[in-house]
Amino acid sequence: MADLLWDDMSCLSGPDSMGRLPDVCVPNASVEDWQTVLDLLSEKGWKYRYSEGEAVLPVPRAADVLSRPADAECPEPRVRPTADVPAIFRFLADDEIDFDAALRESQGQERLDVFRDFLREPGRRPGKPVPMGAEGDYGHPVPGFGVGADRVVLLADPRVG
Repeated sequence: MADLLWDDMSCLSGPDSMGRLPDVCVPNASVEDWQTVLDLLSEKGWKYRYSEGEAVLPVPRAADVLSRPADAECPEPRVRPTADVPAIFRFLADDEIDFDAALRESQGQERLDVFRDFLREPGRRPGKPVPMGAEGDYGHPVPGFGVGADRVVLLADPRVG
């Protein structure tokens, strides 16, 4: 079975979804999983900018970010595996890696292939599924990294890899 095709993305990339950023997550994450994501920034050679509020900073250790005070600015690593494929990670919880994907900039199969390759990375090393849905809507099959398949597929139950 082939990896994700552009036609599979109609639930997230149609005219009604323009302007929305699909939610992507790695559930049941650990500090080590977060560190893996931060390590991937430099390992993969992706362009990125790490900021806290208006301050652009070097990428810290995940343990330091996750132990910040509750009233601290929310860090935002902004990642671009290519110029056409942006994602914004959000440190909203210790146990879930959240990020938004700007699919409206990733129209077409070629750009989707780059995004698909990017989507695999946060789940492959920790061996966890990476479901994606339209702004919190996980009530139907969603594209995501399936652990058992070791590729991006439509996940019938996004909580299961």
